[in-house]
Amino acid sequence: MSRYFIEQHLTQSGNMANDFKEIVELPEFKKDLKKLLKRFHTLDEYLQNFISTQLVMFHKLGIDNNGIFRITDLGFENPSVYKAKKFACRSLKGKGVLSSIRVIYAYFPDTNKIVFIEIYFKGNKESENRKRILDSFKI
Repeated sequence: MSRYFIEQHLTQSGNMANDFKEIVELPEFKKDLKKLLKRFHTLDEYLQNFISTQLVMFHKLGIDNNGIFRITDLGFENPSVYKAKKFACRSLKGKGVLSSIRVIYAYFPDTNKIVFIEIYFKGNKESENRKRILDSFKI
């Protein structure tokens, strides 16, 4: 994982989130999350819910609710990088899962690992930071 220091991400109960062996947040992701938490106070709670439901459904159970899309044309195939467009957050009242929160992450099926790369509010930013993605996974 090149030059980034990464940490395991634990659920509130102190156990690893559901079926994933390791969940990692890149330092830039943590900065994004910290900024967004000032505006959307329930975001951390809903991120935990996103991990335990949406990610498990998509990657472990094969259930696609059209809320997660693979980002292509990055110049590498492994790991697969995804954008989650359906992300429920109570702080965004009346929006439901179409909250305009976007989560960019990579999934490593061989090691059963999720790496969170970026989280942003679509009202502030139109698209993912492709340079950050590419820099995170230089091979």
